[in-house]
Amino acid sequence: MASSRLKYLSLGVLVFQTTSLVLTMRYSRTLQAEGPRYLASSAVVVAEVMKIFTCVLLVLKEHSYSMRALNSILRQEILHKPIETLKLAIPSGIYTLQNNLLYVALSNLDAATYQVTYQLKILTTALFSVSMLGRRLGIYQWLSLLILMTGVALVQWPSESAVTPEKEARSAGSQFVGVAAVLVACCSSGFAGVYFEKILKESKQSVWVRNIQLGLFGFVFGLLGMLAYDGERVRDSGMFQGYNTVTWTVVALQALGGLVIAAVIKYADNILKGFATSLSIILSTLISYFWLQDFDPTGVFFIGAILVIAATFLYGYEGKPSSNPSRA
Repeated sequence: MASSRLKYLSLGVLVFQTTSLVLTMRYSRTLQAEGPRYLASSAVVVAEVMKIFTCVLLVLKEHSYSMRALNSILRQEILHKPIETLKLAIPSGIYTLQNNLLYVALSNLDAATYQVTYQLKILTTALFSVSMLGRRLGIYQWLSLLILMTGVALVQWPSESAVTPEKEARSAGSQFVGVAAVLVACCSSGFAGVYFEKILKESKQSVWVRNIQLGLFGFVFGLLGMLAYDGERVRDSGMFQGYNTVTWTVVALQALGGLVIAAVIKYADNILKGFATSLSIILSTLISYFWLQDFDPTGVFFIGAILVIAATFLYGYEGKPSSNPSRA
């Protein structure tokens, strides 16, 4: 009974995290408000700081809240092992790029289209797992990847439905830019996830310590990116320009959501993950249509979405699919 409750709790957490982050991020990027819009590059940096702070607290909790033990662990695992720490610069840089790309994608795509298209990360993760980890995929996995590509292609099929001026104003700019951002994010997610998984398997270090190392590099890369692309605006109006309650919610969900998933993912089997993905796609579609009102579903979209959902279940059917490890 307790195991069943944990499974349903993990299902609820996975659905809430996946759906709420995408919808709030989309809402924050299309919200018509007075003053300048918040900087996506700034939000990425703040999320990394919040993530580092949370992981430090988790490591502190693992060692009975002993500051001496915390100091010893951080010095031993980060400062005294520079080569091991530097290995995480690669996935951290890629994750930082990916986080920025998600803001670009959701500034240009509605939440439903983004959710379905982003499932291509299953394909990229599988291909990188085969090439980098030597995994072998079964016939069901290869078939599911073909179905997945077909479904995503249908979702991106051009629509001839009329767009009202109101919806055109609410939806962002270029669909091409949004799709390109999602595709690059899928590739980066697949590579960085598998690379991080390989590092975790080669060491017995705490996943929270690894996330601190990732966060430190992510903070540096994010800060450099913010200064390079938004430096003038930061100097003019500050790093926290345009921040409001919605913005802080997005930052918190991005920073803490991955850590929550890392904590509950061990209770979720492949079927449960498939249900979580399916429910997230359905909820994103309904809320995009009824609340955000920036999405007009078509028959072709629904066929594509159904194929993507089916591919998600089929990929986990034969067991042991390669999924992104718990990078926050």
